[in-house]
Amino acid sequence: MRQTRALPYTRAQLFTPRIEQQVPYHMMYEKPYCLTALTLYKDYELEQLRVGSENVDHLYRKTLQFVQEHLPDEYLLQQLGIHPALIESARQAIPIDGFTRLDWIISSQGELKCIENNTDTPSGIPEVAFLEQELLRYAPDLQPASKQMNNCIRQMFKQSVDYYEQQGLGRIIHFTSYDWHDEDRANTLYMMEQCLALGIEAKYIPLEQLKIVPGEGLYHDVERISILYRLYPLEYLVEDREADSGRLVGEDLLQLVNIGKLGLLNPTQHILTQSKGFMATIWSLYERNAQMAEYTGFTLFTAQECEWIEHYLLPTYFTDQVFIEQQIPYVVKGFFGREGLGTHLIEQPEQHSVAVSESPIIDSNAIPTEAEEIAAYYEDQPKIYQQLHPMEPVSVTTTEGTFDGYLLTGAFVIGGQFAGLLPRIGGKVTDNLACYCAAAVDPSISDRSH
Repeated sequence: MRQTRALPYTRAQLFTPRIEQQVPYHMMYEKPYCLTALTLYKDYELEQLRVGSENVDHLYRKTLQFVQEHLPDEYLLQQLGIHPALIESARQAIPIDGFTRLDWIISSQGELKCIENNTDTPSGIPEVAFLEQELLRYAPDLQPASKQMNNCIRQMFKQSVDYYEQQGLGRIIHFTSYDWHDEDRANTLYMMEQCLALGIEAKYIPLEQLKIVPGEGLYHDVERISILYRLYPLEYLVEDREADSGRLVGEDLLQLVNIGKLGLLNPTQHILTQSKGFMATIWSLYERNAQMAEYTGFTLFTAQECEWIEHYLLPTYFTDQVFIEQQIPYVVKGFFGREGLGTHLIEQPEQHSVAVSESPIIDSNAIPTEAEEIAAYYEDQPKIYQQLHPMEPVSVTTTEGTFDGYLLTGAFVIGGQFAGLLPRIGGKVTDNLACYCAAAVDPSISDRSH
């Protein structure tokens, strides 16, 4: 079982006003979200996660280029679930790579598998970049797992501004999220602080205050916005309508991207890799890699890249047939599932017995019909089927009680570089009830036999 260390302090002692300001959501749904404890990793595990994350990120970027250049619109529509209005901008090959978070399962036997990649709007940033360091003040014998996070964020913003300036979009970044959503707002403001620390001009504008003049520009009052960091999913944005007229303002915004009047962070191409159909695409291309030259004139993956796919990724398909035939447990995932919604475990394929974690909370203030509509949105999405990889059990005892569950290790990759870890403890399906338990490296445990 994964080792953890509870800090011998109360929440009131640890979560100072300074932390409250940066991570105001450390309590969620009247329960602890950020635990007063640390998740311990061995130094070689951190190195494995670093190498694995950078290798998988490379595979995603290489496959993205292939998909953009060689696969038809029909594939993007059907196999990736991309909205038609997103396709033109998603095909734009933007050299900046943005912010992504890979989710890893380390089994009890130490086997490391990446189960998905959050490439559009990954969150958990203040926890990793700020809170981890603050909590480690109380454990000086341990080392941080995410000490590069802030530098990587700043470097990526510098590269992004430099690129968009070359496209004639200036050097001012506007940051947006729903102002009423504490977690999204805190994540967005933290990213903005890193820009300001670099000397890059940056401003926060609530999503509700953005105005679009179709074909002309995006505005806040009379101020033109040329570069927009948005913590708002593209699959939501593309459906947005103006309240009074019903005009598809999300499509208007995307048209500004298409004609070069607006730069987005993350770039729109990230909607392709956000789709869980992209994981099935990588696996399909891997299985057909040897035959690809007959049809395309080249082989996509090198021998080493094929080894990475086999080592780090799981068999993932657009049908569950192979798992049923071979009686292999698997996971069903919606293309754009979030917070565990639309995800089910099939632990006994012959019976199609579904085992899931406790139901995710949608919104504590939502009326039942709203909750049902949101659940249906995720359940009705196209699905991929991925081999089930057993999660590592973990137990944490703090002054607030004992937290039992399974560990999912998020690994941020920013601009192709490993940046930090987001450990969460939840059910067999990690949902929005999962707790954050900051990562730390115990340098006294370096032998793989431990």
